[in-house]
Amino acid sequence: MAIADEVQRIGAPVRRWAQTQRHEYSQGEPRPLAGDLGAMGVYLGLVSAGAAAVRASGRELPDRIPAGDAVLLAVATFRLARRIAKDPVTAPLRAPFTAFQGPSGHAEVAEEVREHGGVKHAIGELLTCPFCLAQWVATGLVFGYATAPRATRLAAFTMTLVAGSDVLQFVYDAIQNGALDPSQAAGVDAAGEDDDQSGRHAGQD
Repeated sequence: MAIADEVQRIGAPVRRWAQTQRHEYSQGEPRPLAGDLGAMGVYLGLVSAGAAAVRASGRELPDRIPAGDAVLLAVATFRLARRIAKDPVTAPLRAPFTAFQGPSGHAEVAEEVREHGGVKHAIGELLTCPFCLAQWVATGLVFGYATAPRATRLAAFTMTLVAGSDVLQFVYDAIQNGALDPSQAAGVDAAGEDDDQSGRHAGQD
């Protein structure tokens, strides 16, 4: 009992300091600082586990990664992070932490966190932010590349193909909407000239 009391006594100033920092940082907004701290702890734990897996595999870390593989992993990180954060198909993963707001762009959805200030808030922000998820995805791909390069390269190649297909879909939509039609381009130019002439006449009047 005396040990517990001593721990409470020593920990009290730390708790007061943490509460003060949270209050001064948040400025009244429900920011999930404790949840973010937990997420960092989970990330560090996963990195430590990955490093242990690499050591257990007996593989040596590569001195450098070929440029082609680096590009492959970068594009795969972009596509996979965005798929987790924005894709309607992955909505069940985000549903416990977010609320649907509506469509957003091509085959993407907009969502907001459902609870504010707690662990669910932190997880919801992470799952809806492709920029935040990119670090987690990239870390997983890098450890996969270090332990099972062929399988990881194949998985990254798959996501890179998906990203390339997305670009082609946008190009195709643009063509379907007349991006290469000279008559529409001429119509846009003519409309612009008419607006300019109207503006000049208005100025002269």
